[in-house]
Amino acid sequence: MKFVDEATIKVHAGKGGNGCLSFRREKYIPKGGPDGGDGGDGGSVYLEAIEGLNTLIDYRYTRNFRAESGQQGSSSECTGRGGDDLVLSVPVGTTVLDEETGDILGDLTELGQKLLVAQGGYHGLGNTRYKSSTNRAPRQTSPGQEGEMRELKLELKVLADVGLLGLPNAGKSTFIRSVSAARPKVADYPFTTLIPNLGVVGLSADKSFVIADIPGLIEGASDGAGLGIRFLKHLTRTRLLLHLVDMFPYQGDSAADNAQIIEEELLKFSPTMASGERWLVLNKLDLLPEEEIEERCQAVIDNLNWQGPVFRISGLTSNGTKDLCAAIMDHIDELRGREREDAELVLAEEERRNQMQSEARQRIEELAESRKQARKTQKEENDDDDDDDFDIEVVYAE
Repeated sequence: MKFVDEATIKVHAGKGGNGCLSFRREKYIPKGGPDGGDGGDGGSVYLEAIEGLNTLIDYRYTRNFRAESGQQGSSSECTGRGGDDLVLSVPVGTTVLDEETGDILGDLTELGQKLLVAQGGYHGLGNTRYKSSTNRAPRQTSPGQEGEMRELKLELKVLADVGLLGLPNAGKSTFIRSVSAARPKVADYPFTTLIPNLGVVGLSADKSFVIADIPGLIEGASDGAGLGIRFLKHLTRTRLLLHLVDMFPYQGDSAADNAQIIEEELLKFSPTMASGERWLVLNKLDLLPEEEIEERCQAVIDNLNWQGPVFRISGLTSNGTKDLCAAIMDHIDELRGREREDAELVLAEEERRNQMQSEARQRIEELAESRKQARKTQKEENDDDDDDDFDIEVVYAE
């Protein structure tokens, strides 16, 4: 299945039914009076996070959705039937934004969570509602209100506790295969993952965490090079980032310089994410001579001026991965415990994640705008070239 993590849709809530203008007409009842009923309410549009979905591909081609309108009221004070609500299913981890204003309408992070995105129109009133001691035969009714119409942007962000960062071929997919049951593609030739992969790391029956592997970054990714930063937004919900460094680059590059590239690209993408909790993981040590391991590892640490935790592993042989996973589990348990005890910490963490998402969206929008401008400039240049090709000099005979 094609992985789709963004979609734009238009939703229309149902219109409310009109009120009815009617008077009671029955034999032997000469003064029946008004009996027009109210219309029915229009149906609303909801988004619901359900199990079993992991992509927004259902909204790639079908983009317009309309809830049912309410029916008109009728005589005998009968109320019109209300329109059925429309419930659209989305994957857990979907953020819903108003395309016009850019406001976040909601975050569907829990199974079964529902979000109202378009309110149905209120019903119109029948003439029965307007009767009074001074207005015994009212001919007033009110029409049903129009339902809300919104253009929504859906953004899917995978829900993971730990995210993997690194250049292509840093060993992220091999690492996630070695510690979980996930099976992303790996091979003995250089290539990069194209879509995010999730793996559940289980240390015991009641202790586990989710790890996310996203496509690798390259130099210039924050300016749109390669796969760019399209998938980095999937890491804005993680509690911890692991920066994997290939200690034996296949092109003979410097591992220290490669680590610095990721540092700079992450800082351009989201300063808040770059300053968050991040561990350095030096990978593929099984390929290095024993006597060079410490020297090369220290070179990377010094080049980054790294002050945080450092782990030395080999994803292929699983050497060091058990200790790394145990440390991650302890760290996540500590964070969860602190969040249970301190409500302000939860709010601060939520604010930090919102800030990262805002920075990510802003950077992606800047890239989209710059690409649009570049295409416009290129088109103008091509038009100018075409005009030059067809310049005709007119010479009049004397």
